[in-house]
Amino acid sequence: MPRPRVSMRKIKELLRLCFDHELSLNQAARACNLGRTTAQRYLKRFKASGLPWPLPGNIDDAALDSMLFALPPNEERRKPMPCWEKVHKELSRKGVTLKLLWEEYRQTTPEGFSYAQFLRHYRRWNGKLHVSMRQRHKAGEKLFVDFAGHTMDVVDPETGEVSTAQIFLATLGFSNLTFVRALPSQGLEDWIEAHNRALKFLGGAPEIVVPDNLKSGVKSPCRYEPEINPTYQEWAEHNNLAVVPARVRKPKDKSKVEVGVQIVERRVMAPLRNRRFFSFDELNAALAEQLAVLNQQTLSGMDVSRLELFKKQEQSALAPLPAEEYEPAAWKKAKVHPDYHIEVDKHYYSVPYSLVYKYVEIRVGKRIVEILHEGTRTASHRRSRKPYSHTTCTEHMPKAHQEASGWNPGRFLNWAQKFGPATTNMVKTILGGRKHPEQGFRSCLGLLRLESKYGAGRLEKACERALHFNLAGRKPVLDILKKNQDMLDLPLEEDLPLFTHANIRGAGFYR
Repeated sequence: MPRPRVSMRKIKELLRLCFDHELSLNQAARACNLGRTTAQRYLKRFKASGLPWPLPGNIDDAALDSMLFALPPNEERRKPMPCWEKVHKELSRKGVTLKLLWEEYRQTTPEGFSYAQFLRHYRRWNGKLHVSMRQRHKAGEKLFVDFAGHTMDVVDPETGEVSTAQIFLATLGFSNLTFVRALPSQGLEDWIEAHNRALKFLGGAPEIVVPDNLKSGVKSPCRYEPEINPTYQEWAEHNNLAVVPARVRKPKDKSKVEVGVQIVERRVMAPLRNRRFFSFDELNAALAEQLAVLNQQTLSGMDVSRLELFKKQEQSALAPLPAEEYEPAAWKKAKVHPDYHIEVDKHYYSVPYSLVYKYVEIRVGKRIVEILHEGTRTASHRRSRKPYSHTTCTEHMPKAHQEASGWNPGRFLNWAQKFGPATTNMVKTILGGRKHPEQGFRSCLGLLRLESKYGAGRLEKACERALHFNLAGRKPVLDILKKNQDMLDLPLEEDLPLFTHANIRGAGFYR
């Protein structure tokens, strides 16, 4: 930015010292508190104006200002001026800099501006633009994503129940090409699914995705170091791109999608306001029709549409997508139990027995459950939906379990014998009912720990009652203790008298 011009009084004083007192340029500049280069520039302007010294009496400060600064003393303004709009547009392309554009300008105009003059004129021109116009977006660089503020309704044709559809949209920063998708929720799985469809719609991946700070994308919002949701981060790594959330309460960081939301609500959603949709597929088909019209409309102030600009300049700048689409997965942490299993949705999966009592990370996909320890995958299982069952790999079991771990069938039996024969028989029943005895360790542990709350006597009575009714496991014993049924006497098994009646067939009837 050029320095502000000094007052006309100081310029007159500079001229007076140079012409009346014949001071050197350095002395006059120092006396006026000016830099030597600045003072020299004002002297050149005065000489180029052709005015005499002393000045005629009819020349006031305004007239002198117009004579000195109407044209610069050099021929700078007579040099060919570049088309700054073209320069501004070229800067949006990958790898293009002002230095490169200046070099190309000098090749076609050798007598043109120096690099410093070129920068000064461009910044002066760019400073006159609206703030939003100064946000330059390079082709293929950023994709802005968000949910619209308005929602749409989907009616179940069988029950008449109305579901609310969340409208996801993604807008490219350079071409403004827009993608829209109706989703059942703003949850993590729908969020990832919408991103997958957006990249498929574009046919490639940008360098950066800019989301808002919703929980599905950003685990902990922060102005400086936001923590990305692990699943969202994994999606980004899978597609070889970066996720850079907008700053909290800084809507200009995602102004593209903010404007895109308004346009979609007015031009895509509003025309469908009187239609009733009976499925998300039907709604998305209607949104796609309206979206196609929007992307083919000519942009305001330009002679090109979003789709044309995308195909001409941005499509080739996108990175290719991976061969396989990312499959959404959830992450959780767990501590490995004594039976070297971890629990996911009430199903138990084995891990190497050396990880007993250690914390592991679990990646839960639609089909596969992976267990990682310190970033290394230690186990992988096909996901099972069967509750309270075990998935155990033989290689995860120790060869000499009694030596390698303190938990073994003998330990549980010895522990149970302290409470009585019914408790011991219950432990034997639990361990004997599993393919691998180790799968019953958790149930036995929970059973025997009931003694600390209810006492050994009540635990023994509860086990006796459960076995009487052929019930095995911790849960039925706990139910008996909670309902104080262990205080009741067991029903006696008595022989029922045989009645005779004319309608009762005897045993001889069946011979």
